[in-house]
Formats: sequence, C-alpha cells, structure tokens
Amino acid sequence: MRKLSLLVMILLMVGAGAAVAQDEPITIDLWHIQSTGDGPQLIQQAADRYMADNPHVTVEVVPMQNDPYKTRILTAMGAGDPPCIFISWGGGPLYEYVQANQVVDLTDYMTADNYTEHFLPASLSNATFDGRIYGVPVENTAIAVLFYNKAIFEEYGLEPPETWDELLTIVDTLVENGIAPFSLANRTKWPSSMYYMYLVDRIAGPEVFASAANRTGETFTHPAFVQAGEMIQDLVNRGGFIEGFNGLDYDTGQSRMPIYANQAAMTLMGSWELGNFLSENPDFYENDLGFFPFPAVEGGEGNPTNVVGTVGDNYYHISTACEHPDEAFELIQYLIDDESVALRIESGRIPPVAGVAELLEDPIQQEIMRMVEAAESVQLWYDQYLPPELGEVHKDLMQALFAGEITPEEQAEQMEAAVAEYFGA
Repeated sequence: MRKLSLLVMILLMVGAGAAVAQDEPITIDLWHIQSTGDGPQLIQQAADRYMADNPHVTVEVVPMQNDPYKTRILTAMGAGDPPCIFISWGGGPLYEYVQANQVVDLTDYMTADNYTEHFLPASLSNATFDGRIYGVPVENTAIAVLFYNKAIFEEYGLEPPETWDELLTIVDTLVENGIAPFSLANRTKWPSSMYYMYLVDRIAGPEVFASAANRTGETFTHPAFVQAGEMIQDLVNRGGFIEGFNGLDYDTGQSRMPIYANQAAMTLMGSWELGNFLSENPDFYENDLGFFPFPAVEGGEGNPTNVVGTVGDNYYHISTACEHPDEAFELIQYLIDDESVALRIESGRIPPVAGVAELLEDPIQQEIMRMVEAAESVQLWYDQYLPPELGEVHKDLMQALFAGEITPEEQAEQMEAAVAEYFGA
C-alpha cells in the first residue's frame, strides 16, 4: 500500500508540474501593416480577446507602415531574429522564406477540424507551395473587374462581352462614336499591368507566370507574355484608351472623371474602386455603374473564372524561430474568427471567408464576392508577387509597352533578363 501511495503521489506531482508548465508566462510578438483607419484596432481587439482567454500569454502587437515593414522584416529574417507572427503578400517573396526554412508549415494546423473550409478556396493559393500551406489569409478581398457606364452601353445597344473578340467589337463601336472605350490613368504605371496580367492568365493560365517568376521551368519569353503584349498594343492602336493615358494620375481621380462625364465607357480597376465611385458620385453609383469580369480569350487555356487581385491581402505567418507555434496559430485564428469578421465588414472590408457574400448588403459587392468564390485561381498582382526590385521593372515595362516605346518581344526579353540577373541565372 505504501508503495502504491508513493507511486500515486509521484504521478500527482508530475501532473501538477505539467499543469504549471502549461501556465508559464509566454510572449508572442506580432508585426503587421494595418496602420491606418480601423486597422490597428481590428488587430488589437483580437489580441486582447486572445489574452483574456489565455492569461498566461502576452501579445506584443507592432503596427508598421508598408515600406518600413518590408525593410525591417528583411533585416530581421537575415539576422535570424524575426517576430513570432509576421505578414506577407504571398507569392515569390514568401516562397523565398519557405525555401530558407524560415516559415512554419501550417498544413496540419489548417487541415485540422477542416479549418480550411472557413476560407474562400482561392484565398489559400498564394500561400500554398507544393501542396503545403504556409499562411493564413486575414485582410481585405479585392479583385480587378471591368466597370462600365450603363448609360453609354444602353445608348449604343452594347452588352457586356464574354470574349475578347466581342470586347474589340465594343471598342470599335465606341471609337466610331467618339467615346473613349477605356479610361486609364497610368502615370503610376501599375494600373496598366492589370490588362496584361489578365491577358496572360486568359491565354495560358496562372501556371506560366508562377513558373517564370519562381524559376521552375518557364521564362518571361514564353509565347503567352509576347501574345499578351501584342493584344495590348492592338488595343492601343485601335484607340482603345483615353488620350494621354500615360500622363494621367489615378490618385486624383483622373481615370474616373471621364466616365462620370460620359467621355469614356469602361475602366479596369480593383474592386476598391467601389468606395471611390460611391463617395465621389453616388448618383452614378446607384443608376449607371455596372461591371463584368474580364472576358475569355478564344483558344486560351486559362479558366475564364480566374481573377486577378488578392483574397486575403495580407497573409499571416509563423516564423520557425517562434518558440510557441501552437499559441501563435491560435492567436491568428482570433484575427479572422466570427467576431473579427463582423468587425471587418462593419469597417468596410471584405474578409476572405466562406459565405461572406451573404453577410454583405451592397448588391455589387455581393456579386463581386460570388465571382471570387467561383474563381479557380486568384492571380496576385505581379508587382506584389515579384520581389520589389522586379516589380518596379515590370511596371516600367508596362508603361513603355502601352506607349509603344518597346515591342512585345522586347518587353518579354527585358523582363526575363532582369529576372535572370536578379536570381543569378
């Protein structure tokens, strides 16, 4: 009996020690870039709720501005001293961290209890490599769509096109009647990239760009990149864009004003443009604003449901230097649980979660979200997918391509040369 009692006491002591160990104070640091508007409060409220439920955990939240964050996270990673939780935009820069074994593989966490079903399927694509998931999509959802002036379309008997050839017919009709088909403000270069990205995707699917960007087989001289450039220059030569587009400033609304004034019929832009339309011209928003997805390219291999944009905007990751990955993942879940989703929608965001369309009240937002839900792939903006240096090269080449200063072949060759030099190939 005494031996049995002694054994029981030992077991009780071991159990008590384990319980104490579980409650040992720990600290998790989280870096993010939601530094404006409701962003800081959205992150902090989730951290506060997590700490209230887990008193032994202290969460140190560090908000930063976009560009300083990019420099600081690179320095921290290089020094082997990253935060426990950090953000990225997915794609190529994240893949570099994955290859360097600096990011925790979250696949087992994400597949436990079917947690992946909490998210829109397409939202996971930019943080998934070789079938393994390395990030949790948390922030806003925005995709590029073709907005159009319904009054102009009705006046000339036009219908939203389903194919590129049908779009070109609309372009020709509008030009004949003195209407600029597309309003484009391309001084900052990135707006023109949207046309190119969609065409590459429609021609060859998303795999070609991913392979060229990640140096896994294809290059930027693939015929799809050249053909997309040829189609863009054909569109320019048809008079498809408003005069002087490379000198117009998107930030001051110069792409929207011609549409309000019935001088231009369409514009390709991210769905964040809805807020600009609504605040600048609510009557136009209510009565004349329409939109349609980018049309299919005849004979193309890309799925017409594919979209260009971002579902999640920022992905949240756990560094392999983190000593408490279980707690870190639980904290990330608080950032995108039902309470956080409701607060994000209230602040005007569209969280990348399944069924979010039913939570939205605006019919245009609802339809855009249905497009996202139906998408087979979401192509992240090239200038965010690529390393920053290469993103700038891409934007410079887009502006030159649209201006006719270089040929489609030269654009493809120069992009490939820059990428090859960057990666030392």
